[in-house]
Amino acid sequence: MRCEDAVEKGYLEVIGLIERLHRQFLEVVKAELDRLGIQDINNVQSLILYNIAGEEVTVGELTYRGYYLGSNVSYNLKKMVETGYLEQERSTHDRRTVRVRLSEKGKALREKMVAMFDRHTAKLADGALAAPKIEAANETLWALGRFWNEVLNSPAHAVRNDVRLRA
Repeated sequence: MRCEDAVEKGYLEVIGLIERLHRQFLEVVKAELDRLGIQDINNVQSLILYNIAGEEVTVGELTYRGYYLGSNVSYNLKKMVETGYLEQERSTHDRRTVRVRLSEKGKALREKMVAMFDRHTAKLADGALAAPKIEAANETLWALGRFWNEVLNSPAHAVRNDVRLRA
């Protein structure tokens, strides 16, 4: 097998694996919510909640960080306000901007998620995925992210986007 063929096969396998692992992780979070008897928030919403942490953020800030798509963030934040996990407040400077923060209910769920991640970390440290392997995986995934960023910002990609916009 040629080197390029091996790289292509490996690259396509990594893309599929990332997608599959993300879905599997969402199932792990869903199982934890089920175990805790929490049914008024879904796995994606609970991860958004986890990432908000102690901050006060807008939809735009969450989207800019690259965690979520804009329309999904708006919908999910609205649902979390309705179920009492988040509190919202309109900006005094720009009435179109709404800032959200964790409510007491949201903080309690976040603490439960922290406990879940702590359990996972303890199991990882004792098993086959100790720190060096996790660090190597992170380095590889960051490098892949930088590569995709370069592809997005390359002149060839900009031309293709320009052509699509004209069609």
